[in-house]
Amino acid sequence: MDPNEKKKALRMVTYGLYVATSQDAEGPAAGTVNWLSQASFEPPLVMAGIKQDTRLHRAIEASRAFAVHIVGKSQKTLATSFFKGAIPENGKLNGFAMCPGETGSPILTDLPGWFEVRVTDSVRRGDHTVFVGEVVAAGTQGAEEPLTLREAGFNYAG
Repeated sequence: MDPNEKKKALRMVTYGLYVATSQDAEGPAAGTVNWLSQASFEPPLVMAGIKQDTRLHRAIEASRAFAVHIVGKSQKTLATSFFKGAIPENGKLNGFAMCPGETGSPILTDLPGWFEVRVTDSVRRGDHTVFVGEVVAAGTQGAEEPLTLREAGFNYAG
């Protein structure tokens, strides 16, 4: 296989841009993610690929729960602030307002939408784990369109 062609082809897959959060005994964890998809209507399931060597991954494994936040088109700066994880300070994560969710995962309050997930299954293979979970809570606010990975000028594939 030609590695350049593989990279080119994989980068043609379209993705959204999200911030995932979780909470364990060490405190809040977060990261910008894009490998996410709905996996079932009934029960409502999603699957997310989370890099294994991250604090977010450790928190999800420990708590068996996480929240996903949809990043709005005007919120690229917010998304990039979570590339290196989360810094909790004065009740905020990376300077953004949060509150506790039903699962204990932090909910970022200034994004267009969010949902909380209880992990039901996981597949640990390669350098990411695919966590599958049932959506147990959700909310939206405003009407801002979601930011996509391509619109943000980023790529994460290949």
